[in-house]
Amino acid sequence: MEGAGWLMRLPLPWILALRYLKSSRRDAYVSLLSLLATGGITLGVGALILVLAGLSGMQGFLRSDVLSRTPHLEIELPPGADEGAVRRDLAAIPGVEEVRPLVRGRGWLLLAGSALDVEVVGYEGALPAFFPDPDESRTLHRPGVDGGVDGEDLAAQPEGAAAATGIFLGDLMAIRWGLEVGDVVEVVSGRPTLTPFGPQPRIRQLRLQGTFRTGRTEEDKPRVAVPFGVAQRLFGKGQERLEVRSQGLESALEVAAVIAPRLPEGSRLRTWQDLNRGLFFALKLEKILMFLAVFLIVPVAAMSLITVLALLISSKKHEIGMLQAMGAQPREVRRAFLILGGMLVTLGLVGGGTLGVGGAWLLDHFKVITPPGNVYLLDHVPFIVEARDLAAVLGATLVFTVLSTLYAARKAASTGPVEALRR
Repeated sequence: MEGAGWLMRLPLPWILALRYLKSSRRDAYVSLLSLLATGGITLGVGALILVLAGLSGMQGFLRSDVLSRTPHLEIELPPGADEGAVRRDLAAIPGVEEVRPLVRGRGWLLLAGSALDVEVVGYEGALPAFFPDPDESRTLHRPGVDGGVDGEDLAAQPEGAAAATGIFLGDLMAIRWGLEVGDVVEVVSGRPTLTPFGPQPRIRQLRLQGTFRTGRTEEDKPRVAVPFGVAQRLFGKGQERLEVRSQGLESALEVAAVIAPRLPEGSRLRTWQDLNRGLFFALKLEKILMFLAVFLIVPVAAMSLITVLALLISSKKHEIGMLQAMGAQPREVRRAFLILGGMLVTLGLVGGGTLGVGGAWLLDHFKVITPPGNVYLLDHVPFIVEARDLAAVLGATLVFTVLSTLYAARKAASTGPVEALRR
C-alpha cells in the first residue's frame, strides 16, 4: 500500500489515466488494441523518418553534384556592352573571387557517323570549376599533337582544322564512345554561316585534350569544353557570358544583390538558384509527395487510437457513471482520457523517433544499402535526418493523434451518470 501511496496523491484524471493504461484481464483485448495503435504510430513515424532521411541523403548528394558544376553567377551582357570595363568593375567588388568570359551554345559532337546533342562551353585559361576533376594524367602533351595537326597554331588554322588546344569531354562519354586522348572529333555549331550558296554548317575538328569527371545525372544533358576562340568561331560574336565566382553559394546570393545595379541596362543576371530552379522544384515536390504517401500510416493509426479509446469508454462506462455520481466533473473525465491518449501518443512518438533516427544512423554508418555501381556514383545510400523533417513528422503526427484523442475524450465526458449506470 505504501508503494501505491504516491498514486493516490495524484489528481483524479491522472489516477484514472494510469489505471486505464493497464487494463484488467477482462479487458485484455483493450490492452492489445492499445499496443497495436501505439505500434502503428511507432511504425508510421519511424518509416516516415527513414524515408525522408534516405531522400535527404540522395537529394543532398545530387544537389552537391549539380551545384559543383554550376557557376555561382552568370551574366549575359547586352549587345555593344564594354565587356572589359564590366569585368574590371565586377572584379573590384568585395566577395568576387573571379570573373571570366564564357561562350555557351548548343551543337553536335560527330564521330564515326554518330551525332550527340551537347552543350558547348568555350573558356579562357584553366578549365572552369563546373567541369570538376579534369584528368591531368590523361591530358594530351605530345609534340605535334599539343600544337594541333602538324604543330599548326590555332589562330592561323582555317575553318575545319584541328585545334591547338583540344576539347575536354566527360569521362563517361569518352568511355562510351571508345575515345582516347589524341583522337579527333568534330563539333558542329547549331548556328550555320550564311553564304551566297546558302547556310553552311560551322564545323571544327578538335583533338581530345582530356576528360573531366561526370555523374550519371549529366547523361541527359552532356556538355563539352573547348577553347574560347574556337567557341567564338562556332557560335559567332555576341554569345559571350561572364562567369562570376564568389566565396561560396550563400555569398554568391549576397554578391548578386550588389552586382545587379552596376550592370549595363539590358543585362541578365542569373544565380545558381535560377540556373537550377527546375531541379530544385522537382526535388522539393518529390519530398512532399513521398511525405504525404508514407504519412497515410499515421491517420490510420490515429483512427485505431479512437477505436481503442471508444472500446475502453464502453467497457468502463459503468465505472465512469459511478464516479460522476460521486462528484467527478465531466472535465475531469475528459482530462483523464486526454492524458491516457497522450501517454499512448507519447510512447508512439518516442518509439517511432528512436526507430527512425536510430535506423537511419545504422543504415548510414554501416552502409547497408548499396546502389548499382553502373547507375549511381555512390558506394552507399546516405541517410541524413534533417531537423526540419524530424520536426514536421513529429508535429504532424502529434496534431492528428491529439485531435483523435480529444474526440474520444469528449465522447467520454458527454456520458451522463444516469445513462452510464443504466444497464
